[in-house]
Amino acid sequence: MFNQLKEQASKLGQQAAQGATSIGQQASTYGQQAARGVSTFAENNNINTPGTGSLADSSAKAARILQAFLEKEEVENGFDNVIPVKVIQEAKGLAIFTVIKAGFLWSGKMGNGIVVSRLPDGRWSAPSAIATGGVGFGFQAGADFTDVVLILNSDEAVDAFKTKGNLTLGGDLGVSLGPLGGGGSYSGTSASGQVVPLFSYTKSKGLFAGISVEGTGLFELTQSNTDFYGRTIKAEEILRGDVEPPNDSKPLYDAIKLAESRDPY
Repeated sequence: MFNQLKEQASKLGQQAAQGATSIGQQASTYGQQAARGVSTFAENNNINTPGTGSLADSSAKAARILQAFLEKEEVENGFDNVIPVKVIQEAKGLAIFTVIKAGFLWSGKMGNGIVVSRLPDGRWSAPSAIATGGVGFGFQAGADFTDVVLILNSDEAVDAFKTKGNLTLGGDLGVSLGPLGGGGSYSGTSASGQVVPLFSYTKSKGLFAGISVEGTGLFELTQSNTDFYGRTIKAEEILRGDVEPPNDSKPLYDAIKLAESRDPY
């Protein structure tokens, strides 16, 4: 299966490399166009697609991704790699997406997902659509689909998703690997006592030995938001609670509720 994936990813990467000289939203557009070429392959092989589905599709995908980080079987089988309940309970926001990273002497990254913020009354905002992109260099063989959950630990992190339009992980916002464990304690601050803006959690299907989210660009998908909400709307409006959470995103809210309220096993 992955031989086919590598062929698809090679084509994908060539298109991403051609768009590498562009920045911001233009780079995201190149990535999204290329990602469509592997979306069908991913869906047919039970892999979360990185392509450009609707915001409702992205919300459903986000629910599946989050649930995968909560599986009790992981702990029972000796893999203590679930997201701690406390991390979700204290999160100020969540960004959940799938990214495909592919290349040989270059590497290209692209995908899509959603971001939600916790409102002052404790409810979760409606989802805002995001895209991922980025191109780097170095010896990397193969292709990798990666599901990512970002925990937004600070108001600064939420504000970045509200207002920047595009940002770079590890650049605009500091990011570190999130703590793991069924019920263990954790700290959301660094050794210097500063709040870590973002925790990252990744699950990968593919050929790379390890995945880092640093250097990944995240972009607001304004057209996807417009299509879904039926009017021109900014991420800032969505994430501050100006629109009601849609019924189409109920699986996402159910997954978040489970993540916050489950037994810490």
